[in-house]
Amino acid sequence: MINLKNISKSYDDEATFAVDSIDLEIKSGELLALVGESGCGKTTTLKMINRLIEPSAGSIEIDGENILALDPVTLRRRIGYVFQEIGLFPHMTVAENISITPRLLGWSAERMHSRVTELLQMVELNPDGLRNRFPRELSGGQQQRIGVARALAVAPSVMLMDEPFGALDPLTRSGLQKELTRLHKLMSMTIILVTHDMSEALTLADRIAVMEKGKIVRLDTPANILQNPGHPYAQRLLETPVNQMNALTKLLQQSESADSQ
Repeated sequence: MINLKNISKSYDDEATFAVDSIDLEIKSGELLALVGESGCGKTTTLKMINRLIEPSAGSIEIDGENILALDPVTLRRRIGYVFQEIGLFPHMTVAENISITPRLLGWSAERMHSRVTELLQMVELNPDGLRNRFPRELSGGQQQRIGVARALAVAPSVMLMDEPFGALDPLTRSGLQKELTRLHKLMSMTIILVTHDMSEALTLADRIAVMEKGKIVRLDTPANILQNPGHPYAQRLLETPVNQMNALTKLLQQSESADSQ
């Protein structure tokens, strides 16, 4: 589905790489988490997939098509993008925010109205109550859901998510993580999620790519990484008390599921 081949990104000093010779294949319908501390290259990697940042070397293919040969604007309209700051336009209503890309693509008013209703219901918000509200009238959790709905407006097959829940309180964050899991299964999207939170990656991802200093140092399923971190940096990410608790919970759940089959 998405194939990164020897991708690198350097800035002013060509000897210093934000991303250094990454090879990564992301399967269709997979939720892959890029995990690591600030500055490890995970967000740079994510932004190269929709060409918000251009790679210095290498190639990126989506469904066998080299994205560097595509018009960047056209490419971005095919890929959903959700980030922590949400980026809702304050002078636009909820409906107008969600309809930005459909409007650019020339959808009719009736089709956009129907799609807004469908998407608000999909993210479990009331279309009649929220359609004409402005972002300032919404809670943080509601705004984040609107951000997700906007990214889904033209039914993209690929969704990029950059720390989408990082600024939310724990209860709202947990609720939206469950919502993401539901939508992922419902729509069979390919999702790349950037997070610094290993517990979030363990909970949501099909596979986890651990990044350190611009390189992928560990790539495997959550269960395999829990049982065998395989790299000192991955081990450190698993060592906080909250991650140990989440790891134990996940292993117990997997064990119970295996016993019941």
